[in-house]
Order: sequence, then C-alpha cells, then structure tokens
Amino acid sequence: MLRTGSKYRHLVHDAGCGCSNPDLQRASLRLEALSRRGVLSGLAATAFAGMLPAQGVAETMAGQGPTLLTNARLFDSRAGKAVDNAQVLVDGGRITDVDLARSPPPERATVVDCRAGMIIPGLIDAHWHTIFAAVPLNQLLGGDPGIVFAASTAEAERTLMRGFTTVRDLGGPVFSFKQAIDTGLIPGPRIYPSGAMITTSGGHGDMRLPNEIPRDGGRLSSSELFGGAAIVDGIDALQLRIREQLLQGASQVKIVGSGGVSSPRSPLDMITFSEEELRAAVAVAADWNTYIVLHAYTDRAVQRALRAGVTCIEHAHLIDEETAIMIAEKGAWLSTQPFLTMADAASQTGPGVERAQQIFLGTPTLYQYARKHGIKTAWGSDVLFSPELGPRQNIMLTHLSNWYQNAEVLQMATSGNAQLLELSNMRNPYPGKLGVIEKGSFADLVVVGGNPVDDLSLLEDPEKNFKLIMKDGRVHKNILS
Repeated sequence: MLRTGSKYRHLVHDAGCGCSNPDLQRASLRLEALSRRGVLSGLAATAFAGMLPAQGVAETMAGQGPTLLTNARLFDSRAGKAVDNAQVLVDGGRITDVDLARSPPPERATVVDCRAGMIIPGLIDAHWHTIFAAVPLNQLLGGDPGIVFAASTAEAERTLMRGFTTVRDLGGPVFSFKQAIDTGLIPGPRIYPSGAMITTSGGHGDMRLPNEIPRDGGRLSSSELFGGAAIVDGIDALQLRIREQLLQGASQVKIVGSGGVSSPRSPLDMITFSEEELRAAVAVAADWNTYIVLHAYTDRAVQRALRAGVTCIEHAHLIDEETAIMIAEKGAWLSTQPFLTMADAASQTGPGVERAQQIFLGTPTLYQYARKHGIKTAWGSDVLFSPELGPRQNIMLTHLSNWYQNAEVLQMATSGNAQLLELSNMRNPYPGKLGVIEKGSFADLVVVGGNPVDDLSLLEDPEKNFKLIMKDGRVHKNILS
C-alpha cells in the first residue's frame, strides 16, 4: 500500500501514487512508447505457443497416477481446527479423497510421507499486484518493459514459493501474464484479475504527467496505454471502461472512491465518483454477473459506495463505528490490510509520511470494529515495488494475530478469502472449490513442518518451514525427503 512513490504506483497500488516525483515522470515518458497491446499481445502469443507443452506436462503428470500425502495433520479451514492422522489423495489436479482411517494407498499411487507436518490449503492473498510487486525503482527508471516483466515473472514464482497459490490482482496489466501462468509457461499463483483501476480526473489513479493535462480529446495517457489505469468522467465513460476490463477477462473491476496515502494530488479526504456514477458501475458489473471493488479510506467515501450497492470495500482504515455498522448491515465485504508501522510501508516522503501514520493509527480500531460487528473481513498484503519486501507478504498475514486466534488467521487466508473470490460468480476464472482441503476441491496445498495453529510464526519463514507446495495437483516444492 505504501511503497516508494512511482509514476506507475497508481497503476497497481490503490493506497497512493508518487505522481509528482520528477524522476518517475521521466521514467513514465520512457515507457510511454510501450504499447500495451504490443507487449502484452506478444506475451499472450508466447503463452499460447506454450500451451501445447504445458498440456503435455499435465498429461505426463496424470499418467503417473495419483499422489497420496500421508502421516500428516490436516487443517480443516471450514471448522478452523486441526485434524490428526490424515491422508490426502490427489489425482488430476483435484483432491479425490480425505482419509482419516489410514487406508492403504491405491494402486499406482505415489506416496509422500509428510513427517507429521500439517497440510493447509494454499494461501490466498486478496490484494496483490502481480506485475509490479517486485519491480524496484531503478528498473522503472530504466524504462525497459522487458525488465519489468522479467522481474514480475521471477516474483510470480517467489509468490508461489511463499505458499500463495491464489491472488486477487487489484490493478495492473495482468491479463496476458495470467494466461502465461495458466498455460504452464511460467510458474505462479492463480490470478483473479481486475485490469486497469478506474478513477476520475484528478483522483487517485490519475497519473497524467503535466504535458498530458489537459486531455487531448480521446488520447490516452501513458499510464492508460500501459493498462494500469483508466481515467473517466461521467457515466458513459465509466461504463465503457468497466466493460473493457470485463471484455479482457476481469473477474471483478476495481474503481477508486477516495484519495491515496502518497498521492500528493489526491489527498485522503477527497472523493471521486458520485453516488449516481457508483450505481451505474455496480449495474454494469451485475450485468456481467460479477462485482465492483472500491478503494476507499474515509467515512464519506465508504458510505456513499454502500448506498450505491458496492459489495466489497478495500482499505477503509479511517472509518468510524457508524460506518463499520453500515458495512455489517449491508452485508458487504471489508477487504483490508494490517499495516502497523513504516516497516510495512517502506519509505515515504512529504505528505505520504503523515498520511501513512494516519493509516497505522486507524488499523487497530478498524479490526476491532470488524470483530465487534461481525463484518465479513478478507485479508490482503498489498506489498509492492521491491523483491526484498516480498517476504512481508507472509509477515503481513501473521500481523492478524493481534486481533485473531491463529486458526482464525489461517481461515481468513484460505476459506474466508475464497468466499470473497466467489463474488466473481460467472466471471470466476477458476470455478471450483478453493481454500479448503476436501473431496473435489482444487489440489492447492502446503505442507508445513510444524503446527501453525499452535505457532503462527511458522508462516513467516516459508523457505524453511513449507516442506511441500502443490498447486493444481503439481508439486512445485518438495523437501520432505
């Protein structure tokens, strides 16, 4: 949420934007020549070219027969409890049986001894930015899109190796990248894409350079051409841009309702869309059988969105109890992040430092409201712009232990977040059961060397403690033997 300012910070990060940074403005100009269609269609073509090999790998895996994970505990993410003496049978990318009777392995099965570790569902991050999570500032300054996508490719695998088998991407040109992962061209998590984040002129997400203001007719700004932002004014333009994201494969659409932490031109207290515009946005998403995600921090922005029918509020760190009660009464989701200190936010300068401190102060109160009023709460990390900060994805999850029991934290990052993803309805790119380990669910799981229900800190060192990582029935890591 609070990473180093960048021209492209608004492309992918809904907590703020370093639009005024002159170095990043220059970087943006270097990237302006990059056509979104050019690079991403090229990546799509590469992904398509990789489809046959990927299918070949899947067929080979299937030909090897089922895999039985044995000698394990199991985390029941629906009940929120550990189950002893469990076996999990995987075949064809799905869990085909959960056995507590220690039945003998089926014929042709590969048996994996979990050495008394705990099998948990693959973790789900409800707020991630796949393309820019690990792109450092100096790489952006270089203006080389090849480096941007190379860094994103490396980070996608690291994300998976941290145990996150699914992410909800809340801003960025990720559609073709998702295809590359889904076809097996590169390793990475399942992606629920939003596409470009949509804002008004002057709002958080308007990243235009001085030479791009005023808008020249229908000419798109560099950030819009890159596919990370869409700047709209009026209902017609808003409906058009939402439909364009859905046309490209968005599972949900993100719009900006308030200012951002480090965006000096869009302070936290500002509001973007009118209630009428928000209603129009919600209606378009409903016509496509999916939902709108709204970035908002303040009472005014959140209450306006709720009155308009928005069902998922992102952030909301500055709301009061009246607004929290309204979220609960409307049955909306609160998707937020446990930002506590500057260690979670990286460096900030200027007004961003003061705004970040406001968020840190609001975080504990927000979670207290969520618990008190039974708000449906999802967790996301919102880590961005540094490969060194990537491990904080796991630390951000364990921050939840300040307000939740360990089992509740595991539930939120598995079956809980999976319930939020189901709001995508007919636009769900992965129809099936996620976040649970039960018959018929996707075979996305992690074997933890220890019991995270007793010791949640085990999640903070996935390199050491995650002994096996499986996604879609394929083993991406196995150090059990």
